[in-house]
Amino acid sequence: MMKNDSRALILWVVMLLPCLMSCSEDVENYYSSYTARFTYRYVNTVPQLYSALNSPGIFATIRAEIGKIKFEGETGTSTEVNMTAVNQYQQFYFGIGGFIVGLPNIPELGADIAVPVCFDLACPNCYYDFHLQKKLELESGGVASCANCGRTYNLNNQGAIAEGEPGNSLFRYRMSYFENTLVINN
Repeated sequence: MMKNDSRALILWVVMLLPCLMSCSEDVENYYSSYTARFTYRYVNTVPQLYSALNSPGIFATIRAEIGKIKFEGETGTSTEVNMTAVNQYQQFYFGIGGFIVGLPNIPELGADIAVPVCFDLACPNCYYDFHLQKKLELESGGVASCANCGRTYNLNNQGAIAEGEPGNSLFRYRMSYFENTLVINN
């Protein structure tokens, strides 16, 4: 009797092992491997950024322009900040095309509350298919669209494709927002 029980246990462990390994790959692939590093300590001084990080379903973009950092909201309003005043001699890496940050109006699966998220501003499918950095356009309602490939992405649903051909979800970066400071670090 003991021999059959131990065989059953071993068989069960062997069958469970691939499931555990696939979960670890999903966690590793959840965030992009592209370099992203950005810190902004005065979130409340930029209305578009403050609104995106504190209001469910609102998003904003962050990108580098010549000597400036541009924060833009869904309505097209923007704030520009001199880069030397912000970086304090640190190097910033804006991923592939910049960032989309915001607070989704739907918590992630298994979470009780929604937490702010950060996606790359570049269309992942144009980047994979053609190695082109096509900038996404932010639209109201938590949607980002690509004029090049025609896909739209749902920012409230982990950057998944909402309309268009099947493909990849948006590149996602690790971020934290605490005490008026935004930190993106991948």
